[in-house]
Amino acid sequence: MDRLNFKVFRQFWTIAKSYWSSDEKWQARGLLLGVVLFLLAYTGLSVVLNNKRGVLISALSAKDESRFWETVTIFVAVLVIYAPLLAGYRYLRDRLSLNWRRWLTDRFVTSYFHDRAYYLLNMSELKIDNPDQRIAEDVRSFTQESLAFLLVLVESVLAVIAFSGVLWGISKPLVIFLVLYAVVGTLVTTVVFGKPLVRLNFEQLKKEADFRFSLVRIRENAEAIAFYRGEDRESQQVKQRFLEVFENVKRLLIWELNLNILTNAYEFIPFILPALVVAPAIFSGDMEVGKVTEAQGAFIRVFFSLNVVVARFQALTTFGAGINRLYTFAEFLEQTVSPTEAKPTIQTVEADRLEIDHLTLQTPNYQRTLIEDLSVTVPTGQGLLVMGASGCGKSSLLRSLAGLWDSGQGTIVRPSADRILFLPQRPYMVLGSLRDQLLYPNLTLEVEEPQLKQVLQSVNLADLSDRFGGFDAERDWSDVLSLGEQQRLTFARLLLQKPDYAILDEATSALDPDNEEKLYQHLQAIGLTFLSVGHRETLVNYHQLVLKLSQDQTWELVEKG
Repeated sequence: MDRLNFKVFRQFWTIAKSYWSSDEKWQARGLLLGVVLFLLAYTGLSVVLNNKRGVLISALSAKDESRFWETVTIFVAVLVIYAPLLAGYRYLRDRLSLNWRRWLTDRFVTSYFHDRAYYLLNMSELKIDNPDQRIAEDVRSFTQESLAFLLVLVESVLAVIAFSGVLWGISKPLVIFLVLYAVVGTLVTTVVFGKPLVRLNFEQLKKEADFRFSLVRIRENAEAIAFYRGEDRESQQVKQRFLEVFENVKRLLIWELNLNILTNAYEFIPFILPALVVAPAIFSGDMEVGKVTEAQGAFIRVFFSLNVVVARFQALTTFGAGINRLYTFAEFLEQTVSPTEAKPTIQTVEADRLEIDHLTLQTPNYQRTLIEDLSVTVPTGQGLLVMGASGCGKSSLLRSLAGLWDSGQGTIVRPSADRILFLPQRPYMVLGSLRDQLLYPNLTLEVEEPQLKQVLQSVNLADLSDRFGGFDAERDWSDVLSLGEQQRLTFARLLLQKPDYAILDEATSALDPDNEEKLYQHLQAIGLTFLSVGHRETLVNYHQLVLKLSQDQTWELVEKG
């Protein structure tokens, strides 16, 4: 269990230290200092309130009216300060948590998109599930819970220091018993319940995320499921995911039941023990009746401060599971391949041409060779068509040209990324307005509406802006546009961006021959150098070179005419 605690703490500190040593460290440390000072003042006032509560009972017991009203006055004065102090403490704590979450989220999002980590994640052997939940939920939980547990710990230390003095003055045996009782309770709880609860909470986070993801997939693929009439299959899958959540929660509840039985019995003692200890002094007249209330208040504060691990054990195990998920995600995003694990990779050279030189292309895990010793140059202003049977490596070749796959050997000579526009097989519709769809990925490009309308007319989408109420209209474009309309819209991006080179992967597969011909004529008219992947024989008409790939890794280059 100690090894487990050390591992969780090491993972926690690996994630946390980056913020507290960042360029925002002084602001963060200043807010934390303010929170601790508020907490210190709050604890001091709590001692005063506890004392005055005992005095109030003693004054009532002795029928001392002047002492009673004097205590009430002090009590009200302390409460006037106490209320805004507690509110200020919570505000500073939550503001610090919010700042930390903003910084950590920004860091994870930046790393997620750096070097296409979001793409490589799908091919990783680490099985990092639900990165969306880890960025959105686990980061929020990490920052909030970290501060909550830290401040509970600080508050507990301050309370032990402040109230132990009060308790020591009333009864020394009470203090000694309290320390031993808290230590034994903490050890029993962590040893017996620690590992099972951490494991079950980790599984719970994963299964909840999987269940939520299965529901999101239904929404994203609703039409395809409806065409296939796959409701029964999808319904059973969603129910199965929830059943896994249900079964894990059942196991978790059994452990929580046992934990609650222990903690409830364990936490009952503080409510009766102080009265039993001071009762003889009260009965003999050596101590005021109010001392029972004061001793009980001090005893409970010290007990729950020493007992912080037992009282928050379930929350701590959930927090530990979240730390582990966030740490493994961060580890993936920051991992580097050591020299001993280095494998041959395709070299990319930046130049003013598109050329493939002795390329041997393999799958990312190096288990299969797709293309062997390929050499081809795409003449400037002309087109190259890549054809072949399904699974021979056509789309994989485009991935290597885009730099997504580098497994293999050889050299790819290509222009800089800002001179090439890739049109993937599945059109990507961004969240935003119709204008954003047309200008993506260069959203800073300034184009007047007449030019946008002209381009839409060129790709046979002349009525698109009028149909949806202008270029600033926002829709879920992947739902409201057909696949053919989406493909024509991506061609409109080409005509607006005017890159020197274009790479098209089945970019006209959903179009009729007339629309396909018209779009390729536009590419030829603007003098674009392009490389296409496709199956239709009609595509040969728009390309000067045809590269035929075979499933036995061989290839053939044919010049049209």
